[in-house]
Amino acid sequence: MGRILAIDYGKVRTGIAVTDELQIIASGLTTVATKELISFLIDYVKTESVELFVVGEPKQMNNQASESEALIQPFLSKLQKSIPQIPIARVDERFTSKMAFQSMIDSGLSKKKRQNKALVDEISATLILQSYLNNK
Repeated sequence: MGRILAIDYGKVRTGIAVTDELQIIASGLTTVATKELISFLIDYVKTESVELFVVGEPKQMNNQASESEALIQPFLSKLQKSIPQIPIARVDERFTSKMAFQSMIDSGLSKKKRQNKALVDEISATLILQSYLNNK
């Protein structure tokens, strides 16, 4: 069984989380500059067995796609062309950034560490992945 890799796609930075090989635990992996994301993923799947990409799907409160979706669609096309053997699933990512920030507060992180947007993105990817696992 391969890992599931989740992507919290952003214009500048992208948070990434992965499961263990048994697909039980979601853990933050890293944050990557978005312009380097495809090459990072290509390199990652060369060394790790990944069976699914889970990409956050930003929606508005009325369930319509958010403006960010226009940025994600070209990425999805490029990902599918670059790594066609791995399927892509989408997960509603509403509130993940707020939940990530709240989890940082709840875990006692200092104000300075909570201002680290890369950490928020990585935690958001972990929440997206956990949501996928819970609904699987």
